[in-house]
Amino acid sequence: MALAGSLPVPRRSTPTARLAVVVLVALAAALVIGNRVYRTAEMTLASGILRLTTAGGVYLAPQRQSVYFGLGTDHAFGLRMSPECTSAFLVLPLLVIGAVMIALRPAITGRVLVALGIAALAVVLVNQLRVLTLVGLIDWLGTERGYYWGHTLLGSMVSVLGGAAALVLFAWLSTRKPRDQR
Repeated sequence: MALAGSLPVPRRSTPTARLAVVVLVALAAALVIGNRVYRTAEMTLASGILRLTTAGGVYLAPQRQSVYFGLGTDHAFGLRMSPECTSAFLVLPLLVIGAVMIALRPAITGRVLVALGIAALAVVLVNQLRVLTLVGLIDWLGTERGYYWGHTLLGSMVSVLGGAAALVLFAWLSTRKPRDQR
């Protein structure tokens, strides 16, 4: 069959590629096992951003993966980073896909790792934007309406669109040919 003859012959794996695959799989496992630690880090980042961007007091409760904001105002509120709201489960598929790509095509290890770093950073920043959007809507529309619109509609749109954009960015950066081959 002509199609089978036209497929690229996989190159032998290099020690660097094998190490990259092992590290990516280990990071994926660590995200699942250490999800609580990851969520705590996300809320720590969110509390730092909120301290810079809001007028009311901010309190971080790391043992609960929660941040309380607007303290001392009429709109005091607390947000808890639940397992389904973390960016970890958007980063996780990127790690697994990156490991598979490197295992199948060791020659693109560097491109995949750079693309993975950029896409993972984008996902984390998008999730922080989602938290800030939620905080802004609670401040603007009040606790009940702001939380409803920020969590169910606008926050979900930010996550879905940002996650999709990060996935497209990852695919584009990791599969494009090097500049000298274009």
